[in-house]
Amino acid sequence: MKNIQKFIVPILVVLVVAMVYFFYLNPNKGIGSFADFDTNNNANKDVKVYVAQEREVLPDPQGGIVFYGRDRAGQVVKIQAGGVTVEQIRSAETVTLRGHLHKDYFHAAEVIPE
Repeated sequence: MKNIQKFIVPILVVLVVAMVYFFYLNPNKGIGSFADFDTNNNANKDVKVYVAQEREVLPDPQGGIVFYGRDRAGQVVKIQAGGVTVEQIRSAETVTLRGHLHKDYFHAAEVIPE
């Protein structure tokens, strides 16, 4: 019986550590969802989305750009951002956005093209 415990306890510990790493601490998260955002909350959060390449990427009058992003559920949202160029967005497949969601668009304070 003690021999079985010598094998089972370390295996369980390794499984628990692996689960914590892969489900909680893993920094390599996949595509996010706009549904995780509350339109009544202006706190900036990060979300990784696909760039909707079939939609146009345009400069806006305030000096930023406007483009569209698609989340993991397929929801397409208009994104207003500054600090990134039209060429960077057109050449990116995905972007990580830090910002907050309004009713009709996502305001990105920071955009990291990937």
